[in-house]
Amino acid sequence: HPPIYSKQYPASSKDQEIKFQETQKLLERGQIEESTSPWSSPIVLVKKKDKTMRFCIDYRRLNAITIKDAFPLPRIDEIFDQLSDATYYTKFDFKSGYFQVPLSKEDRPKTAFSTRDNHYQFTVLPQGITNGPATFQRVINHILGPTRWKYALAYIDDVIIYSKTFEEHLSHLNEICQILKEARFRLNPEKCEIARTQTDYLGHRIQNGEIRPSPTNIHGLLNTRLPQTADEACKFVKAAEYYRKFIPNFSQIAEPLRKFVPTTRTQKKKGQKTIITLTSEEIKAFEQLKKFLTTDLVLRLPNNRFPFKVQTDASDEGIGAVLLQIYPEGDRPIAYLSKKFTQAQRKWSPMEQECYAFICALDKWHNYLSGITFIWETDHKALTQLNKKAQINKRCERWRLKILEYDFKVKYIPGSINLMPDYLSRSPVEDAEEDPDETTHLISKSTQTDISNVNNHSSIVAAVETRAMKLRNKTLNDISNTKLPSDSLNTSIEENRTTPFSIEELIQAQQNDDYSKNILNNIKKYKNYMIKDNLLMRRLNPPVPYVPQGDFRKTILQIYHDTAANGAHFGRDKTIHKIKQRYFWPSMYKDINNYIKSCIPCAQFNPRRQKNPGTLRPIKPPEGVWQLVSMDFHGPITPTSQRGNKYIICLTDVLSKFVITKAVRDNTAQTAIRFLKEDIISKFGTPRCILTDNGTHFTSTLMNELIKQIGSTHLYSTPYHPQTNGQVERYNSTMDAKIAALSNLRKTDWDDQLSFVTFNYNTSIHSSTKQIPFEMMYGRSPVLPFDHQDTNVTLSYDSEHVKKLQQFLSKLNEQAKLNIIKNQQRYKQRYDINRSNPSYNIGDLVLVKTLNIRYKFDIRYEGPFRIIQTITPKTFIVQHVKKSTLYRQVTTDVLLPIFERIY
Repeated sequence: HPPIYSKQYPASSKDQEIKFQETQKLLERGQIEESTSPWSSPIVLVKKKDKTMRFCIDYRRLNAITIKDAFPLPRIDEIFDQLSDATYYTKFDFKSGYFQVPLSKEDRPKTAFSTRDNHYQFTVLPQGITNGPATFQRVINHILGPTRWKYALAYIDDVIIYSKTFEEHLSHLNEICQILKEARFRLNPEKCEIARTQTDYLGHRIQNGEIRPSPTNIHGLLNTRLPQTADEACKFVKAAEYYRKFIPNFSQIAEPLRKFVPTTRTQKKKGQKTIITLTSEEIKAFEQLKKFLTTDLVLRLPNNRFPFKVQTDASDEGIGAVLLQIYPEGDRPIAYLSKKFTQAQRKWSPMEQECYAFICALDKWHNYLSGITFIWETDHKALTQLNKKAQINKRCERWRLKILEYDFKVKYIPGSINLMPDYLSRSPVEDAEEDPDETTHLISKSTQTDISNVNNHSSIVAAVETRAMKLRNKTLNDISNTKLPSDSLNTSIEENRTTPFSIEELIQAQQNDDYSKNILNNIKKYKNYMIKDNLLMRRLNPPVPYVPQGDFRKTILQIYHDTAANGAHFGRDKTIHKIKQRYFWPSMYKDINNYIKSCIPCAQFNPRRQKNPGTLRPIKPPEGVWQLVSMDFHGPITPTSQRGNKYIICLTDVLSKFVITKAVRDNTAQTAIRFLKEDIISKFGTPRCILTDNGTHFTSTLMNELIKQIGSTHLYSTPYHPQTNGQVERYNSTMDAKIAALSNLRKTDWDDQLSFVTFNYNTSIHSSTKQIPFEMMYGRSPVLPFDHQDTNVTLSYDSEHVKKLQQFLSKLNEQAKLNIIKNQQRYKQRYDINRSNPSYNIGDLVLVKTLNIRYKFDIRYEGPFRIIQTITPKTFIVQHVKKSTLYRQVTTDVLLPIFERIY
């Protein structure tokens, strides 16, 4: 297909500036690059509720011509079959999953977009691409490899590990974590669930081998109220009748409710309703039908063999939706959704309300609908043109961009058929909530911290805690005399809560604050606020007091983050949750985020889960075989073998990837020297350079004397940087899995299997060189034990043999070097995603990583230090702020910047 070029939508100068800022962020992260592509898709800026803009690319025209990737998603019924035999479950959640998948160079131009300043294209998988789910599924399948269907499964970005025993689960977790670490896939730890005996997965609850619909899937119908009007009762019967072929004796069960008739047109015009009170027999019929509709007689586990369908509807009260599958015998429901409207949502246009119902359904059932083709049925005809109109109102435009990644067809159906969603929308059960896409997104500022904050930190915390304790009794008395909700300013000693100031102090501060004074004087204009006992409150559930700017906010932040009783230095989300239940101010999310990011104790003690800074600098491959070898010990291995071996010593030729291994009893220098003499030099000759780590078994005087005698060069890998000696590290991880698979039940014969694993490794093609290590080492193809060989042996002299062999080996070496370089470039490209070379200046304040942590409670980062000299772009001299005689030479990968604090 010829390239598609879409003109940019008109934009104001302010919007152009936003586009520039967003593209700069993407450039810095390495997620986009400059482009000369003839393709172009338009940028869309969608205004959020906080008046900021969301940066999106409209890929509709590109998706329309894209050949759909037929890569299959796992069958959900087969997934549940596997999970039903397990007892322990762990769920992993990826952090910015799509952006962890690099985009091939030939496909990048198709993702291009333009600003007024430049033309760009993505280097990673962007959101909104139609084949995104299939691509991500393929990547995850490849990463999990042989663990899939054994103890790990992935449905797009939902990964689950399952085991029968806790010991097995720990082993499986370790294996999967190692696999993800090697693949450099990042997880979002806050959303991971570890070693649960009950879990919700793909909309179903799994426990003790039983798989049932998740309560959230049937909540929308199961908790509907009893019909209060004849019209509601009639609609419920008609909705249930849609599935009557799956409900035994439907007519007999529903008979008590059939006497109710719908509201007539005349009654509707006059706003009249027939109010009813159900008898015990009618209530029994209502509850019995609901039970059938929410059990497996009607409700089914999802099955990928049958197409999915979503039905939605909206009324004045709320929204309703049903997820179904189209079986040969009729539509089977999978899940129900019912939600009330907020007061603001009730004022939306019908199109916005109907569209919102679909958006909520996508959010709720994303796991079922992502990556497949499904049908959306609606009784609102205008929505059938949702993907065809150029631009619509801002709210629907934002929702439309959200559904770009889904593949569906819109189908109009009359309201007389759309019965169950209609009933659910008129009897909503879930509480109303604001549109989740309109919540404020936090953007943190990364600068230096004022040194006064560092010096006074401990004293500030101590002072705040002391003041809180003094005010406790006074505050309890003050609050007991007010009518504030219990969750706002209530203080309970049993719950270890403190209230940092009295009600009178807060009222006085509100009256002196310009923002709150304006609201107090014009309270009728501000629907989100109320006055209760002279105190300005934010209308939440329950209402909470508004906190004026200044010391009040600072004190609250200190109390609910720094103090042992109320904060304990927990992270952003937990701190936000505590504070928002008790107080409100407009910038509280931003302020809390800044306060925690600039917290020195948190920075010093919290584990860092982000990638190490700095891009990769690959090591150039050696010129030939046996020019550079790497050596290492692997172990101790549990259990000890029957021969008493606890370690494996391993030597790898860096170019050919040929491996030599030996099971040994210890990891001493004498053992390493014996291995070099007896198993390496006497059989293969002397290598030119030997690369080892800095272990004492390799740095000993005896080892250095031996290497000096044989004329080799001894190279050491960088301390605390095992990637330098990555050849042996990678083989070790491969070797462990293979040996374990071949060993006996007790794994005590692992050293018997070592030679077989090593031989098969050496006689198999290597992924980096695309060559067989054995061929590169010996100049001939390996003969395997079961290979058919010619019984006739020809004894002849080939005068050109040596020359041919040299040419053959030279060709293999050159091909191997080229393939290694290509592989390094691909790996570097992937490694460098979301990494940048950090920039530090003289005078910046930093913390320095503690490299020798012995105990769990040891400090992880020391400081603060100030940068006083730049040696290279990545190497600095730093000076301790308090201990002025303490200097260090450090590199960027051990530095942690300190952020400026607002309060």
